[in-house]
Amino acid sequence: MILRYYDVYKNYAIALLMMFASCKIWAQNEISFSHYWTMEPSFNPATVGKEAKLNVVAAYAIQMAGFEHNPHTMYAAADMPFYALGASHGVGIQFLNDAIGLFTHKRLSLQYAYQRQMSGGKVCAGIQTGMLSENFDGSKLDVDISGDPAFATTSVNGTAIDLSAGLYYQTRSWYVGVSALHLNSPKVELGEANELEISSIYYLTGGYNIQLSHPFLSIHTSVLGRTDGTTWRADVTGRLKYEHDRKLMYAGLTYSPTNSVTVLVGGRFRGVYIGYGYEVYTSGIHVGNGSHELFVGYQTEMNLYKKSKNLHKSVRIL
Repeated sequence: MILRYYDVYKNYAIALLMMFASCKIWAQNEISFSHYWTMEPSFNPATVGKEAKLNVVAAYAIQMAGFEHNPHTMYAAADMPFYALGASHGVGIQFLNDAIGLFTHKRLSLQYAYQRQMSGGKVCAGIQTGMLSENFDGSKLDVDISGDPAFATTSVNGTAIDLSAGLYYQTRSWYVGVSALHLNSPKVELGEANELEISSIYYLTGGYNIQLSHPFLSIHTSVLGRTDGTTWRADVTGRLKYEHDRKLMYAGLTYSPTNSVTVLVGGRFRGVYIGYGYEVYTSGIHVGNGSHELFVGYQTEMNLYKKSKNLHKSVRIL
């Protein structure tokens, strides 16, 4: 991943200054969430409202624990379906706050998806428009070089419009999706001398659910791959899920080639879904310096087709 972990090491300030000296920075700063399978709108707008449920999720991730200036990310989103003009649709809203070193990246986005039944499943096409806000706090730099106007020594910030799109197809047991974030490669001006360019990122995801002979046990597999044309990452996940009556628990593993192994546990408690993931890096970083992620979710079922009062109850998250 370009840039994302540069700030973590002790000499992060010098590396940033070297990039600021050229007056332009190329950044790929998308976080990899451990619970990506239930946070699909974070990378594919076509998935908003894909079920007849109001869906609210939040996640907080601490990456590379124990390192100074390590990334901290907060994500919150909500989506729901609606029926209008003889067709099904989905809408969503999401907010991301990502802090890494002296950089703070924020994104507020609105999402829309059009849904249509096709070949025994449902195909969805979605778009996303949002506002990016980037901040660099140069006042905290501690370097020997001074007086160069290319080096930001105060807090500088800028904004830009961000566009994304995606396609998604799902059946009762499997799904597949493709999407692209930052399609317009937004450029954010930081002060008068520097510019931050966000590169486009392309995603491919899919999953398959296997019902075991035991009626309460199932295996859920999923994969998420992404690339910006230069770097890439893939996550392959398998979860064993127990569900009976109002009880739900799961445990699983995610393997990311050349990156990490993640342990996942979670369940449903009093109608609220809670999940935890711990990512251990395979690149020689100590096992205690991995990444923590806490996920919280809530869903209520919606009655889209009747004028009577909507029915609300807790339901499962795939």
